[in-house]
Amino acid sequence: MTYSSSSSRFSSLDVFRGIAIAGMLLVNQSGLVKDAYPQLLHADWHGWTLADLVFPFFLFVLGASMAFSMARHTASLTQPKRAVYLKILRRSAILFGLGLFLNGFWSYNFSTLRVMGILQRISLTYLASAFVILKLPRKSQWGLTGLLLVGYWLALSFIPVPEFGAGNLTRTGNFGAYIDRLIIGTSHLYVGDQFNSMGDPEGLFSTLPAIATVLLGYFAGDWIRKRGSGLKIKTSRQSLALASYGLISTGLGLLWSLWFPINKKLWTSSYVLFTVGISLILLAVCYELIEVRRIRLWSKPFEVLGLNSLAVFVASVLMIKVLVLTKLGSGDDAVNAFTWLFQNLFLTWTSPDFGSFLFAFLTLCFWWIVAYVLYRQQWFFKI
Repeated sequence: MTYSSSSSRFSSLDVFRGIAIAGMLLVNQSGLVKDAYPQLLHADWHGWTLADLVFPFFLFVLGASMAFSMARHTASLTQPKRAVYLKILRRSAILFGLGLFLNGFWSYNFSTLRVMGILQRISLTYLASAFVILKLPRKSQWGLTGLLLVGYWLALSFIPVPEFGAGNLTRTGNFGAYIDRLIIGTSHLYVGDQFNSMGDPEGLFSTLPAIATVLLGYFAGDWIRKRGSGLKIKTSRQSLALASYGLISTGLGLLWSLWFPINKKLWTSSYVLFTVGISLILLAVCYELIEVRRIRLWSKPFEVLGLNSLAVFVASVLMIKVLVLTKLGSGDDAVNAFTWLFQNLFLTWTSPDFGSFLFAFLTLCFWWIVAYVLYRQQWFFKI
């Protein structure tokens, strides 16, 4: 989601968002090929790769941007008007609906339609975080964030799951997957990646710690807004502070992982602290180069992507689905368009891993050109 308020004073947030979208495009395309570079594929279960950093980056910068877009509401002692909450609900509903649209495209079998997904998680975390930010004082916001992380750890560690017991962190035996099966139903969960409709990598219950990711991003953005927006000359002191907080958060995440492993598909509490820490460090680098040292040339391509992040993401997912669902040929010889393009344009002269990377990179370049055209026309798609 794009917020114009961040680009006017802190283009580093738009650049950070653009980096996240660029990572998403690379990972989404590379993930269609089994022999891709391991760092462009998600970790099978426990552990992490570079691909596992992309989604939490996006949620983190979503929270950071909310510190600017909601500043006029949080600065007032009076509660926001009813129209503000209705706008939040509308945005969340549109995002969730877009996620369902992408999940069902293009056959739309509602009896097996997957309910959750990336946009659905963004929708729910945005909705919950917005109400927390507008309704609760700062100390309560921090307290709720801690409660989400500790409570999620306690739930997955000590609440017994029928037939599996307590503390089972397997795909089907963890408490979050059990809750998802109970509330959503197995016919509407993710199929693939060894989940077999028994769990969901963007499940409903694991969205709770993802809310903490957004709130921690909000705290970082609000810290920047309060300490940097009034300064004509920004200094490296803010960058060093962000990087220091990042190192602390990363260290706490690694320490917690000794008892509660880092796991994207479970969105474990250790994973939240670990990825928020890396997000803070990367944001500190962007802030130092762009806001402090005014070295902006490298950042422009990412800023262009970041200003139309939602439109680029939705369009790129639709293109992937069209390529995968389009069959070329007939009978047993029929292959989907993605496989045909990959095999005939890349696999004939290079290795599968480099070929998948090159295909993904060229796809990223294509969508950057689209984003650049939108940028030149000053068309920014928002909800």
